Amino acid sequence: MAAVTMKQWTIAHPDKDFSGMSLVEAPLPKVGNHEVMVKVQAAALNYRDCAIAKGTFPFAHRYPIVPVSDGAGVVVEVGSQVKEFKKGDNVITVFNQGHQYGDIDPYAASTGVGGTIDGVFRQYGVYDESGLVQAPKNLSALESSTLPGAALTSWNALYGLRPLKPGQYVLVQGTGGVSVFGLQLAKAAGATVIATTSSEEKSKKLKELGADHVINYRNVPDWGELARQLTPGQSGVDYILDIGGTDTLEQSLKCIKMDGIINLIGFLGSSDKPQPGLMLALVNICTVRGIYVGSRAMLKDMVRAFEANEIHPVLDQKIFDLEQGKQAFEYLAAQRHFAILGYYG
Repeated sequence: MAAVTMKQWTIAHPDKDFSGMSLVEAPLPKVGNHEVMVKVQAAALNYRDCAIAKGTFPFAHRYPIVPVSDGAGVVVEVGSQVKEFKKGDNVITVFNQGHQYGDIDPYAASTGVGGTIDGVFRQYGVYDESGLVQAPKNLSALESSTLPGAALTSWNALYGLRPLKPGQYVLVQGTGGVSVFGLQLAKAAGATVIATTSSEEKSKKLKELGADHVINYRNVPDWGELARQLTPGQSGVDYILDIGGTDTLEQSLKCIKMDGIINLIGFLGSSDKPQPGLMLALVNICTVRGIYVGSRAMLKDMVRAFEANEIHPVLDQKIFDLEQGKQAFEYLAAQRHFAILGYYG
């Protein structure tokens, strides 16, 4: 390749105002025998990226680090031993590079892109071939870039423990990427979806995306009871994608069906009130499950589902370019986005 340097964002140290972030010129990474160089065409930001930049992320990460886990691009160089990819292939990153299949373990959980492994907020990235998968054929690079984190987390919530069935009820919280993907995937499977939000404007968007019921949790603080009433025989919801954590678990327990699954995904909540105890899982005869994205094998399954069902990710109307990286983080942190926030490389 003619280029010897590239632009990349680096987080040198955490800071609540993102002052530790800077756009720098860096040497072009070299490609090993089993590695692939990707020209990054697009990336998508998640709350986790902001948490790492601020220093509030509770899982493995390091500094300095090139941030952002979710990216899509085109293969421009392959190592001599690479078998799965060739130049010109469109690919997406695997969120936890060491999580290839099956259950996650401590090692796999410590191999997060943009956390302990340099991320995609740069012009080129080099990854082991096992850290990439083919992008969906029906999606643009920007759409594909949204899949490794938020989409796969939703897929894991609905299919990782016990596969979702047509006619079951799914509850999603808010309008972030995981929740909107959960809505799309649940509707594609023939499920009934209940969504929560605090905004009438976002309520309309959720209904346009197919939500069967939308509850404004500011108007209905005890929304768990209402959600239960919306299910057949008031028996409760089969799957919950719980994003709020400390702010929402109490209500999730109020509406979960017997033998249902509450997927604990987010840590957005900030409540200091006493939290529900673990014994409530027994009282409600339900599974309360913490999940951390999903495996490479699971990502391949999900890509096929996006192709077969012609699912297209929902993107925020605001798209940033690489030079606007800090503004993109600030925009996401202010929660001004709907669904997924992306940028073109």
